Amino acid sequence: MAQGLDAQAIRRGLDTRVVGRALEVHALIDSTNARAVAQARAGAPEGLVVLAEEQTAGRGRLGRRWYAPRGSALLMSLLFRPPLAPMEAQRITMVCSLAVVRAVMEVCELEARIKWPNDIVLADAKLGGLLTELGSTGGVLDYVVVGIGLNVNVDVAQIPELMAPATSLSAEWGRPVSRPDLLIAFLQHADDLYLRLQGGWSPRVAWRDALTTLGREVVVGTPEETLQGVAEDVDDDGALLVRTGDGALRRVMAGDVTLRGHYPGRDSTA
Repeated sequence: MAQGLDAQAIRRGLDTRVVGRALEVHALIDSTNARAVAQARAGAPEGLVVLAEEQTAGRGRLGRRWYAPRGSALLMSLLFRPPLAPMEAQRITMVCSLAVVRAVMEVCELEARIKWPNDIVLADAKLGGLLTELGSTGGVLDYVVVGIGLNVNVDVAQIPELMAPATSLSAEWGRPVSRPDLLIAFLQHADDLYLRLQGGWSPRVAWRDALTTLGREVVVGTPEETLQGVAEDVDDDGALLVRTGDGALRRVMAGDVTLRGHYPGRDSTA
């Protein structure tokens, strides 16, 4: 039977200064992101974490659905109120995705990677993903909400057949994974990295080193165009720098990436 998420037990296991000091656990919810955004607009403190055992309207970028049977995944949204400009909000997503891969290594000793801009993968199979929503006033961020969906003990055979291969931690590790242990490890890493960000640290180098996208031929679809070339680097705000066939270096802030010779990634969220 899946081990449930207990708010009091999670709080007892945490030693954080910001992330997870306020915590909600829902048995069933439409979307943790929707709840976190509503709480942000109502004045909730930063560090709020909204968790769910099951969602009825979990979504990713472009409105894509997220498959996660009750109690099989980590489905959550985190609220931040960083002193950043809206164009710098991706730095919060970078911090959260780094926290995911570090927690996976700590608990499962598996080297998860980040597929630009918001997927978590193991050997190019999708493990999870992130979706960031923000609110701003007068060029200043009011809040950043990062939703995360991570396949923990999902039976891969039951995942609907889609364009991209998917996996779960239990499938890769060969045994069930403690969701509470993984969650606590993630929240600890997220808190540490966020505090470092507040102190002026840039996540660019660490995030770049965790990317599986760089050095590979990619096709990037944006609302304006489709670019093809080699993913060379990322900048401080997480934009992808693509060298196209004509030698130009193009900066892409958001897009849908296909690694040449691989299937397109499937978005996910909490």
